Amino acid sequence: MSRLSTPELTDIDAKTQGTLDAIAKQFGFAPGMFTTLAANPAVLEIVMGLQGSIAKLLDAKTRHTIALATSHSNDCDYCSALHGYISANLGGMSTEEIELARTGGSTDPKRAAVARFSQQVIETRGQVGDEDIAAVREAGYTDPEIQAIVTVVVVTLLTNYLNNVNDTVVDIPGAGA
Repeated sequence: MSRLSTPELTDIDAKTQGTLDAIAKQFGFAPGMFTTLAANPAVLEIVMGLQGSIAKLLDAKTRHTIALATSHSNDCDYCSALHGYISANLGGMSTEEIELARTGGSTDPKRAAVARFSQQVIETRGQVGDEDIAAVREAGYTDPEIQAIVTVVVVTLLTNYLNNVNDTVVDIPGAGA
């Protein structure tokens, strides 16, 4: 059972309900995480703004790989399930690619490097070693792209933390929960 309160739909203002409706249209269902965030419309707006902003960074499969690796490394079951759903249903990733990303790998060497680097960012709390930077550069990432990778990791950590604090009930189709 989730630990934070979720507002009743009748208590959600029209603007926030419009945001929730747009999320449901995008995903094909309304993930409970967003309904819980609607208890504080400013937090929901911040999360959605950050999500919209990172959509401009890197390609979609790389962003999905980062989100999967980050959520798995941060032990966020909810985000791991949601990003798995998004990666499979909206991102065109295979089940194998999703599982590899969660564990820091990929069949694509460049995405494998980004998954490992993302996990290093988390494990070291951003204090990665020179060898970690060298490895991601050797995979073909530029310094501006490394900044983008760290940004996607941190935005993913925000939702990981929100869902871990809440202990959000996994309500993702096909997640087995």
